[in-house]
Amino acid sequence: MAGTGKLYVCPTPIGNLEDITLRAIRALREADLIVAEDTRRSRILLRRYNIKTPFTSSYYKGVERERIGEIIKLLEEGKDIALISDAGTPLIADPGYPLVREALARGIEVVALPGPTAIIPALILSGFPPYPFIFDGAPPKKEKKRREYFASLREERRTVVLYESPHRILKTLETIADELPERELALCRELTKLHEEVLRGTAAELLEELRRRERVKGELVLVIRGAG
Repeated sequence: MAGTGKLYVCPTPIGNLEDITLRAIRALREADLIVAEDTRRSRILLRRYNIKTPFTSSYYKGVERERIGEIIKLLEEGKDIALISDAGTPLIADPGYPLVREALARGIEVVALPGPTAIIPALILSGFPPYPFIFDGAPPKKEKKRREYFASLREERRTVVLYESPHRILKTLETIADELPERELALCRELTKLHEEVLRGTAAELLEELRRRERVKGELVLVIRGAG
């Protein structure tokens, strides 16, 4: 569509603020507006790199669809917009998919920049075969669905990468201990940050370690070795 702006999908650091590409910095500086998941968190990064581009309304889960219209209107008026999430690559377990899909449907150019995501460092640090692998988002929260999900992985030969909350990790490991008791796991915590840590072992072994701690903190990525 002639005269429209471009939508730049810009990955941002998952922890260490130095893990941003030069291209992403330039895109954020040159854009007319930034659409952020949480402007309060994003300001920390923008101040670090002296990026003064103004924000539009926050774009977080729960308001994604209702705010698509105003963002598309700005793009159709010729504004270049950079989309960022709190950390990592937008759309990958973060807001952005409905907006990108609508922009493409309307003939608006979408530019996806490569950059940080917790998936690849976790896959490498696990020590498991790096390909083929699957990323399955977060496991189900409800016990029945969670149990069915992990039971379905008994014959899965690919390495599986999951995101999990520190508040649910013990329940998830308990389920894996029941359904996949012999399977090797790697639990990556606080990747790229000061207290980065990787725990390896079976679900029972990881449970034993985590239960010795007062609490589990930080962002978690769980990697499960494939069957066979």
